[in-house]
Amino acid sequence: MTPGGNRRWLLRLVIAFGFAQAAVSMARPAVSYRALALGADETAVGVIAGGYALLPLFAAVPLGRRTDRGRCAPLLWAGVVLISGGCALSGLAGSLWTMALWSGVMGLGHLCFVIGAQSLVARRSAPHEQDRNFGHFTIGASIGQLAGPIAAGALIGADMARSSALALLVAGAGGAVALASLRRIEQPASRTPRGTEQDERVPVRGILRARGVPAGILISMAVLSATDILTAYLPVVGEHRGIDPAAIGLLLSLRAAATIACRLVLTPLLRLFGRTTLLTVTCLLAGLACAAVAVPVPVRALAVILAVLGFCLGVGQPLSMTTVVRAAPAEARSTALALRLTGNRLGQVAAPGAAGLIAGTAGVAAPFVLLGVLLLLSSGVALCTPPGPGQDRPADRDGARDRPRCGTTR
Repeated sequence: MTPGGNRRWLLRLVIAFGFAQAAVSMARPAVSYRALALGADETAVGVIAGGYALLPLFAAVPLGRRTDRGRCAPLLWAGVVLISGGCALSGLAGSLWTMALWSGVMGLGHLCFVIGAQSLVARRSAPHEQDRNFGHFTIGASIGQLAGPIAAGALIGADMARSSALALLVAGAGGAVALASLRRIEQPASRTPRGTEQDERVPVRGILRARGVPAGILISMAVLSATDILTAYLPVVGEHRGIDPAAIGLLLSLRAAATIACRLVLTPLLRLFGRTTLLTVTCLLAGLACAAVAVPVPVRALAVILAVLGFCLGVGQPLSMTTVVRAAPAEARSTALALRLTGNRLGQVAAPGAAGLIAGTAGVAAPFVLLGVLLLLSSGVALCTPPGPGQDRPADRDGARDRPRCGTTR
């Protein structure tokens, strides 16, 4: 299948991603509640949340190399199996260390799925379709992030140890449903000849030097760290402010719904503002909204803050994917996407640990201030980074709107 052809594969990929992400989004707060029930403090919750990203941190680049020279579908299948197994085994775990281990397995599965899925979108999308297709692809993640916390909040009750374990088992079963959408999702013709990898393998350093790749990695890391800490630590904030788990689940789902709304209108927003302006403004607003979560406000005001935060966070992930794909050499796109995911996982390892330390000393809301600062930094990076080679913008073909304001860097 050539790029730009029939897009039924994209719909099936979105459905599969929706189920896989729902399992993860249901499991993450359930893991936090189960850890609290087993006696974890704020620092331990941060360590367990960081375990989700520890294994993927070391596996991303090798998996990207493998995908550059092979097919994407095997990673999709492996990802679903690991996600489902990690969720279910987290529910059966009886100690904090085993919970951290199975959380890491779940994170590795999510990494496998995302590398395979992003590489498939990059291969099967014509250049002018990349912003749209990556935006539609990430709708699957947002749907999962919408459904997962609601399901977790509905299942987790007063007996947090038992109900959180049940939620994790249900998450594992739900994630397995994604396998039904992955049958024959990739045509054999989409693979890359193995000889190409040996002859034209691009060094990691060369990929990182490509203009636009470092900025895409940093922006993606900041956005995902904000989403991750919000998912892991909003339950802790709710416990301290007397907000019940069902309400926390609804708040997290409201954030995800706002992200879906953003991605549905992403194409017209790009036409109106251009990529640089849109990234800069949304990272700025997301930083302010994230810091506002630290303020003890009524639940309704918190809902408004999370809606604004969710809408703004919806821009960073798909546009950072397109930025990295277009900036990287064609024969190393999967590796470049894997490097972007490595940055994401590095943030997911460092941010929860830092959040746990900060929460243990400065209060449970303090990590959101740290994330707000990181997002404000990303806003400055988006403003100062010029578009990479070939990054044409549908609404800005003369480059006027996205002309770099802080000079050029390489």
